[in-house]
Amino acid sequence: MDRRIHTAISLIERQLHAELSLEEIARAVNLSPSRFCHLFKAAMGLPPAQYFKALRLSQAKKLLETSMLNIKQIMSRVGIKDKSHFSREFKRAYGLTPKQYRASYPLERAGEQAVSAAVAATANK
Repeated sequence: MDRRIHTAISLIERQLHAELSLEEIARAVNLSPSRFCHLFKAAMGLPPAQYFKALRLSQAKKLLETSMLNIKQIMSRVGIKDKSHFSREFKRAYGLTPKQYRASYPLERAGEQAVSAAVAATANK
């Protein structure tokens, strides 16, 4: 992978909560926005905006599974401001609204999985 794309991905991941523009990301890796888009899509298989959205939704899903944060707090952590847009995009990606997803993924189960993983890791030593 082109080091500039790798750098851009790291920047996007570190600034997930921020509103980074395509121009800002491209400038950070010394590329024009159009060249950056071309290289990014060639390397990642999708445009930067779609990657950014997928990353935000994935992080939101992880927070719904593993934290006690409410939906507004999760939205803030992943840089999403519009609740209805978030619910619609989350449902499109995962088949359930964030509220429905959280209800189907109780934190007790997340804790049980963490304990199971720790026990398995200890057993493999």
